[in-house]
Amino acid sequence: MTNLLPADRIRFPNISSAAWEHSTDRAALHSLQSIPGFDTVIRKVIGAIGERNIKLIFTAQALEVGPVQYSDLYELLVEVCETLDHPVPRLYVSQTPLANAGAVGVDNPFIVLNSSLIELSSLDQIRFVLGHEVGHIISEHSLYRTLLFILLQFSGSVLPVIGQAVTPITLALLEWNRKAEISSDRAGLLASQDLDMVVSALGVMAGGIRGSEDQISVAALRDQAAEYSDTSGLDTFFKFMATAGRTHPFPVIRVNEIDRFAAGEDYSSALAGNYVQRGDEPPLRDDVAAAGAGFSDSAQTVFTQADEYVNDALTNFAAALRRRARGG
Repeated sequence: MTNLLPADRIRFPNISSAAWEHSTDRAALHSLQSIPGFDTVIRKVIGAIGERNIKLIFTAQALEVGPVQYSDLYELLVEVCETLDHPVPRLYVSQTPLANAGAVGVDNPFIVLNSSLIELSSLDQIRFVLGHEVGHIISEHSLYRTLLFILLQFSGSVLPVIGQAVTPITLALLEWNRKAEISSDRAGLLASQDLDMVVSALGVMAGGIRGSEDQISVAALRDQAAEYSDTSGLDTFFKFMATAGRTHPFPVIRVNEIDRFAAGEDYSSALAGNYVQRGDEPPLRDDVAAAGAGFSDSAQTVFTQADEYVNDALTNFAAALRRRARGG
């Protein structure tokens, strides 16, 4: 890992997550939050396992980062939180071969960095990753991402029959989560303020090779991203099918999206000190369709027209989880 650059980055006091959130991410999240009792039902599902047990799943084979343990990562996290004006969450490093990271939890979300990502990345690239994960926390994505994790882990193999009933919800949440990843990439750029470094970090996650990280060409990755986006017709259908079950957008999509955001007015205005502050968020639209054609018809149905179905399906899923935990 490289040494930290001087702490000369612009800070964003009292910044709202609306300053970086993708329009379809915000609209979908608002639609979910508008379903009467939905958050209560989510907590039932999570409570069937227990937030403590969820944390154990992620941290049982991990080291907690702090002033003594991996102090360089801790200092970097503190810097990122100062930039985005957010309290410092707990951070863990997990011995995992997949170059990735995550923010999960309900009342006290925490961040997990996979060891392979750290080994492949410079501290400047990890700054983006931490900004991305802190962005998830500030945007209050963690509650819904934790629900998605439980549905993915238990709805198929553990509870196959009841799991079928929540499949539309799982697919809709996957679709939303891919938009949420685009939002959090923007938060990561605000934390990093180095666009090429952000693109190189996405390259590491796409296909970083240990010992050859400095050979990643940002220009070549952008060319690859442009080639991917320059398709239509049947190619577009296959791209949709390829992403339908993924938690994250393809890295080439993320490269295109972050370049577009960096070239836009929202980013340049934020760097100039003009950004949405907490309490001044613009009104949210109730329907996902109003945010643009960003979701499939099935996802829009879950987000906007299925209040009773969503709550009933998740309540039954939570009850089945409890029975399973008790050996019933």
